[in-house]
Amino acid sequence: MRAVTIQDGRLVVDERPDPEPGAGEILVRVRAAGLNGADMLQRRGAYPAPPGSPQDVPGLELAGEVAAVGPGAARFGEGERVMAIVGGGAQAELAVVHERAAMPVPADLDWPEGGGLPEVFITAHDALFSQAELRPGERLLVHGGAGGVGTAAVQLGRAAGARVTATVRREELRPEVERLGAVAIAPEGFERHGPFDVVLELVGAPNLAGNLAALAPGGRIAVIGVGAGAQAELNLLALMGKRGRIHGSTLRARPLEEKAIATRLVEHEVLPLFDAGALTVPIAATY
Repeated sequence: MRAVTIQDGRLVVDERPDPEPGAGEILVRVRAAGLNGADMLQRRGAYPAPPGSPQDVPGLELAGEVAAVGPGAARFGEGERVMAIVGGGAQAELAVVHERAAMPVPADLDWPEGGGLPEVFITAHDALFSQAELRPGERLLVHGGAGGVGTAAVQLGRAAGARVTATVRREELRPEVERLGAVAIAPEGFERHGPFDVVLELVGAPNLAGNLAALAPGGRIAVIGVGAGAQAELNLLALMGKRGRIHGSTLRARPLEEKAIATRLVEHEVLPLFDAGALTVPIAATY
C-alpha cells in the first residue's frame, strides 16, 4: 500500500506492507483521513505515536470501507462505511482498526466529512460531557473556537442546550463560528464575558488565570490543548473560593477500553444529530 511517511522531518509518499487484521480487528480501505495538530507535532518529532501504532505514518482519524475482517470481528461486514480514531497510520491506503474503536459513517456525510469527524467530535464530547459534565442551560466558554475540536465543541454545546461563547483570534473567522452556535469574541479580555460554568481550554497556559477569574462558582476548566504554552501559575485560594475544578486530558494514548467507551457514547449520543442535520463537519481544505 501507499502511505504518507515521516522521513527526517519530511513527508514522503512511500510503499509499506499491507496490514492484516488480527482478532477483533477490521481492515479499512481509507477514503479520507483527517489532518490534525498532533500530526504536525509528530512530523517535528514532538508527539510520537503510542506503542503499537505506526511510528512513521501519521493520521489519527479515518473513514473508509471495510476491506476485510479479522477472527472474531462481528460488528461490521465487508463493504460497510466506517470511521474511527487510531493511534496513528490513518494517512495510508489501508489501516487496521479494532472494531470497538470504529463506528458507522452517517448516511448523509461524504468521505472528507467522515474522515474529519472522529478525532474532533470524540475529543470534544469526552471533555465536555464525560469530564466537565456540561448541563443544559450552563454557560460554556470554548477557547480556540475556530479549530477542529473548537468547532465540534461549539456545536455540541449548542445542541445540549448550553449558552456558548468562543474566543476566535482571527476576526474573519468569527462569523462562521457564530453560525455554528456561539457568540464569537476576541481572546483579549474574555474574562469580562463571564461567568462561565465550563471552560474548554484548547490554547494553553496564558489563559489559565483569566479562566479562573471568569469561572462561576462550582465551575470546571477542562484543559485539552497547550499550543500556546504548558506552564502557568495558579492561585489555589481563588480556585478554592470558586469551588472550582481543573483537569486535563489527552485521547491518543488511552487504552482501547477507554477509547471504545468514548466512541460508543459518540455513536449513541452524537451521530443521530448528524442524521437530523443538527451538526456539521466544517472542512477547511482537502488534499
